[in-house]
Amino acid sequence: MIVAGLGCRRGTPMESVEAALLLACQEARLEPATVTALATGTIKEDEPGIRELATRLGLPLHIVTDEDLTAAEPRTRTVSQHSLARTVSPSLSEAAALAVAGPTSELIVARVIAEGATCALARSGETS
Repeated sequence: MIVAGLGCRRGTPMESVEAALLLACQEARLEPATVTALATGTIKEDEPGIRELATRLGLPLHIVTDEDLTAAEPRTRTVSQHSLARTVSPSLSEAAALAVAGPTSELIVARVIAEGATCALARSGETS
C-alpha cells in the first residue's frame, strides 16, 4: 500500500493538490496509479481541492485524527513551523501518510511543496 499524505493552504484548487502528488510520485519514481489511498488531518477534511482529487482519482480519502498524527510524528522527517503552528504535527502530510500506511510504514518521499500544496508518500511495512 502506498499512501499520499496531503496538506494545503486554505482554498487550494484540486489542480494544485494534484501537482504536489505528481511531484512526490516523480521524486519516488513511481507511477501515480501506484498510490492506493490519500490521507490528511482533520484540519483539512473539508478542503475542496483535496476532496475533489480523491473523487477524481477514485481513491479513498482517510481523515487522520490528531491522536494518530501525534503517534506517527516520531517517523516524520520534516519540521515545518507553519504546520506546527496550525496542527499537532511538524509535517501534516508526512504524519497523515504514515498513520494510514500503518505502524511499520516508512516514508518513501518526505514532504514536497507545489503550488500551495504538500504531499508525502509512505509505503506500508506489511507484506502480502
